[in-house]
Amino acid sequence: MELSAPERVVRSLVQRYDHDKYWRYRQTVVDPSKGNKLTDLFRLYYIKRADAFNNASMGTHRNFGARFASPPHLPHGLNGIIVSHNAVIGKNCTIFHQVTIGEGRGGAPVIGDRVLIGAGAKIIGNVHIGDGAKIGAGCIVTQDVPAGATVVAEKPRIIIRTEDT
Repeated sequence: MELSAPERVVRSLVQRYDHDKYWRYRQTVVDPSKGNKLTDLFRLYYIKRADAFNNASMGTHRNFGARFASPPHLPHGLNGIIVSHNAVIGKNCTIFHQVTIGEGRGGAPVIGDRVLIGAGAKIIGNVHIGDGAKIGAGCIVTQDVPAGATVVAEKPRIIIRTEDT
């Protein structure tokens, strides 16, 4: 569903999060070759304010942070999403609310392209999530997930595995 310009403005005022602005600002803040210090600090302030209001953290710091190949699709906005600043997220990923992508056991997660992460899922540690995988709501992932797999339950178990991804 595409929102009209006035609807986007009202939503950004209420949620204190404008998707396009947030990700445009984030791209310049985490890349040390872009922008100047004063502009970066202003943009970082906007990002941290949006994060704080939405109880979230997308792993953004000045001159480094979580690497996103493209801005993720966030159906519920930033609501409660926590991402380690060393995580790597692929292209066209969908992340629902209350997701945690955190460090542990020697590293941060690497998430492939086109991955769907359901509400409340936790991906912890030095794990790799393959392209096209689906992580179910409330699932706790502490081991690698192959490409095209669907993972459900609190203790992950693969229920579908496709070979043609």
